[in-house]
Amino acid sequence: MHDPATRCFLFLQGPHGPFFGQLGQMLTRAGATCWRVGFNQGDAAFWPQRSTYIPFTDAPKVWPDRFAALLGDKGVTDLVLYGDTRPIHADAVRIARSRGIEVHVFEEGYLRPYWVTYERGGSNGNSALMEMSVEGMKTALAGAETELPPTPAHWGDMRHHVFYGALYHTFVLLMNRAYRNFRPHRALTVREEFHLYLKRLFLAPAYWADRRIATWRVKRGGFPYHLALLQLEHDSNFQMHSPFDTGEAFLKTVIEGFATGAPAHHHLIFKAHPLEDGRVDQRRTIRALARAHGVADRVHYIRGGKLAGLLDQARSAVTVNSTAAQQVLWRGLPLKVFGEAVYAKPEFVSTQPLTDFFRLPVRPDARAYRDYRRYLLETSQIAGSYYSAPGRRQLLRQVTDMMLARTDPYEALRLGCPAPRRYLHVVN
Repeated sequence: MHDPATRCFLFLQGPHGPFFGQLGQMLTRAGATCWRVGFNQGDAAFWPQRSTYIPFTDAPKVWPDRFAALLGDKGVTDLVLYGDTRPIHADAVRIARSRGIEVHVFEEGYLRPYWVTYERGGSNGNSALMEMSVEGMKTALAGAETELPPTPAHWGDMRHHVFYGALYHTFVLLMNRAYRNFRPHRALTVREEFHLYLKRLFLAPAYWADRRIATWRVKRGGFPYHLALLQLEHDSNFQMHSPFDTGEAFLKTVIEGFATGAPAHHHLIFKAHPLEDGRVDQRRTIRALARAHGVADRVHYIRGGKLAGLLDQARSAVTVNSTAAQQVLWRGLPLKVFGEAVYAKPEFVSTQPLTDFFRLPVRPDARAYRDYRRYLLETSQIAGSYYSAPGRRQLLRQVTDMMLARTDPYEALRLGCPAPRRYLHVVN
């Protein structure tokens, strides 16, 4: 482990809520120096140490120069951020790498819901996993003796996620006067995002009823079905690592393939992302496309909810690059992926044309996937969550030492010195 006293961590934007603030406090107690750059009042609200908070209030175009100057002024050795593709983070990663600064990237768990992702250098399509083979992972696992933990069936703290998202946007909407130059990394304004949060909360009972009815119809229908796992169109993984410009383009591709290739008695179920907020009317688009291809009575839409029950009876699944696909593979179901994803390995992701996939999908190599999943759980997947208090406590117990270690999680396993792991599920 590097001497913490020689380390200076610069935090940029993190997950909504107090996790980055608590992580900074833990690293400070270990002896390191921590600073936080905030781009709006939501960032400021969750960083507890005012003396180490640096507000960025200038125009976005000056950010690269300001960031480069900060690295030298503060003697930064480590950069910490959540996601590596939003413009301010992509610029920061590029500059930090050019100076030999360690880049720590957090993301939602590749294996959700009871794990989060911690990597160095990049995540998702920029992850070191993209260049790794399953055979190489098996070799690295040769000395590991841990048992494979069971797969979770649901996201344990969605209500906390929604709460902190709404609270963050409230700070930005009502108290952002000092950050007049702030521009969100998504297309909608903060006001529009906030209204969508309120609408989602207000309509939650109606959405729940709609979801229950739609799910009941599918489960009682008695027909074979395939699942299409939808993603948030504004999600960075969809935008940066997908062949589609819009979610509608994906919907059109899937329905065309289903109409052409699937047996006439099979059905297609579109499962919305749990955080889908209605900025795009997916149901209307799906209905129009299904009618145009003559399969309106065989195509269904389910608004959010739990995935496990639907997967238990599904024939196959298709997605752009959703992390929910890990649950598909864990169950040994055939999977078709269109975008770049850390799990898109030829051993367990179908290479068939879409029409052939819907006609007779090829099952994944279950043994290869178990090796892959075990590798993730020994390296970059850390038990805990960003949003619930028990989840943060469990996460902080492990990740602080991993960040202070000389090697990243993947190299540590290769060298035979992985971090101690705890696989207990989070209790919310």
